[in-house]
Amino acid sequence: MTAMIQGSQLRTILFGTAVSKAYPTLAVETKTLFNITGGKVLITSITGEVTTAITVANTVKLQANPTTGTTKDLCAATDLGTTDTPAGNLVSFQGLTGDSLLTGPGAVPTIKQPIVVNTGTIEQVTATGADGGITWTLTYVPLDDGASVTAA
Repeated sequence: MTAMIQGSQLRTILFGTAVSKAYPTLAVETKTLFNITGGKVLITSITGEVTTAITVANTVKLQANPTTGTTKDLCAATDLGTTDTPAGNLVSFQGLTGDSLLTGPGAVPTIKQPIVVNTGTIEQVTATGADGGITWTLTYVPLDDGASVTAA
């Protein structure tokens, strides 16, 4: 049987364009993951896959840092390492500012409601102890003509 719509096409129809950024060695820093240019976009999902085990107590959060305006937390700072987060685990959050990052062995929920962000960056803030690595994948739909997201 011939597939009329490929998996990548179906993903684009349901969630928008996908962009990935590998952050292979976490460090205590604010790391730009994605650049938003050309206007507002609607983030439909953000999911990380742990590529190297996270084993050190830490606090990690994601934030939107607009070119003009105030930085906004996308989720609450969450400790991913006191209880080890092994390679292969997924990391996500449900989309409300106070939500913690969730991690699971092969399954996590994604955001319940899309998030509008303006021109600027999406950053990972690691405030304390750091080890391990995460590859983040973001899906989005441009709200303004010419708006896009690229890996930093």
